[in-house]
Amino acid sequence: TMIYVTHDQVEAMTLADKIVVLRDGRVEQVGSPTDLYDRPNNMFVAGFIGSPKMNFFSPSDLNKVTTLAENEMMGMRPEHMLPCAPDKAAITGTIDLLENLGEYVLAHLITHSGTPFVAKIERVDTLKNGQEMSFHTLDRHVHRFDSATQQRL
Repeated sequence: TMIYVTHDQVEAMTLADKIVVLRDGRVEQVGSPTDLYDRPNNMFVAGFIGSPKMNFFSPSDLNKVTTLAENEMMGMRPEHMLPCAPDKAAITGTIDLLENLGEYVLAHLITHSGTPFVAKIERVDTLKNGQEMSFHTLDRHVHRFDSATQQRL
């Protein structure tokens, strides 16, 4: 048995069988890398595990296709955001910056209500800053959190 302490979440995800996520000396979650990635206990763990970090949306960010209670936040990982037609979209945003990383693009967008988010998408050479894009995701990739406590619902 070996205990390894790191602030590098990529290192932790690749080396560990079990991860203990600490914040201010308090245990936030214990589990395998897959457990923490797939079912984070709260918004802190959800935002810490994954690169780029998970996006969080309030009810005012969402299109009419998706609804949240007033006290809920929805989390979507950038790699789970799937481009789609506007009438099928959970989220629509305006492109603010495109990071072309060769194999894929990190699209930095802003919702109509002003929330920034990132989508990891296939490279499309016709995308431009200022263009609108719409996204949906599979139900199994939607994370819901209480907006007050930030705990998973």
